Amino acid sequence: MTAAPRRPRGGNPPDHPGRPDRPGRPHHTPLYGPGLDGDGLPALYERLRAEHGPVAPVALAPGAHAWLVMGYEELLRVTRREQDFSHDPRHWRPLREGRVPADSPLLAFLGWRPALMFADGRRHRRMRSAVADALGRVDGGELGRLVRETADRLIDAFAGWREADLVPHYAHRLPARVVTRLLGADEPVSRKLAEAVAGTAAANADSVHAGRRLERVLLALVREKRRAPGPDITSWLLTHPASLREEEVLHNLAVTVVAAHQTTKNWIATTLRLLLTDPALRSSLDGGHLTLDEALDLVLWRFPPTQNLPGRYALRDVRLGRQEVRAGDMLVLGLAAAGRDPGVLPACGRPVTGNRAHVAFGAGPHACPAQPQARLIARTAVEVLRRRLPGLRLAVPEERLAWASSPWTRGLAALPVRLAP
Repeated sequence: MTAAPRRPRGGNPPDHPGRPDRPGRPHHTPLYGPGLDGDGLPALYERLRAEHGPVAPVALAPGAHAWLVMGYEELLRVTRREQDFSHDPRHWRPLREGRVPADSPLLAFLGWRPALMFADGRRHRRMRSAVADALGRVDGGELGRLVRETADRLIDAFAGWREADLVPHYAHRLPARVVTRLLGADEPVSRKLAEAVAGTAAANADSVHAGRRLERVLLALVREKRRAPGPDITSWLLTHPASLREEEVLHNLAVTVVAAHQTTKNWIATTLRLLLTDPALRSSLDGGHLTLDEALDLVLWRFPPTQNLPGRYALRDVRLGRQEVRAGDMLVLGLAAAGRDPGVLPACGRPVTGNRAHVAFGAGPHACPAQPQARLIARTAVEVLRRRLPGLRLAVPEERLAWASSPWTRGLAALPVRLAP
């Protein structure tokens, strides 16, 4: 890593990473506010990279400062070195010192919970083993049939229309229904979970309340499955040899639901957008020169469904990129920016077909354990739609597509299409 010069005396305070615009005033580029959506974020990353190098000072909310790790190698270092970077937000200095408001929307993602996402070392391995084993018990053939049946039912509902919106009518509903079935829940619970997950990921004033609604729904499901277990992920977690406590099952389900729904929804919608707007990609897929899995991987390189993944917390002072990170600082994994790091791409700047070395699912011990299931859901969803509705056309110019505004995810708010007669 390139060493950063030491800050001069009287420079930035330890909990305010970044360079000062003028003495005593550190500069943190906001990752929130209007304009920072799917269109605005990629250009912002490149500006930050040009100005700060692979690690940049940002603000997630007013006064909530962090380092955005945009370099591929730097991101791998942060994800692999648990001795230097913890997942436990209780190491974050502002939170530890009580300077984060209880109603901050950041706490929907950054508040500590007894789940694998917020644990290190032995505790993380214990919970991850239970989650990974439960996911591993999902039969691939059964999952594929479930996705196809769900996709067909959703398409039947709008196949006769002149126009449809593939985000709310398809990409949003499909993973919500599939994941809920895998948890052992019914349709009414599926709708409540989908609504709560969307609110949690929005990173707005309602996020904390949405997170609590999500927990209430899941707690009722956990207690139901304790009374009447079935062949589902919730029951398998409850009976796993790791002996997870009820609250651990609850919060690991919450992490799984949020990650699975938002990531898969955005992955499906972005892949469909590219197939509708990129004739060369569509022609390569139609002609057999590109497989659907390869197209899905190109999406993960160029437009990963999760833009930025919080958080890591420095356990000691370290140098990263051109910056000095202080103990107690927060780091955010810039998954989208790392996928565009010029140091890992060919001279043309485009990823090589078939290369799965992207970090769209994270890296290191905390890499997403549900990657095979997410890929199967996304691949099948796109396959079924292409087979059922081959004449789809975008209903608005590409530049008019609306994006959801969130510092964490890159998702379309709408994907209006015209259906062939």
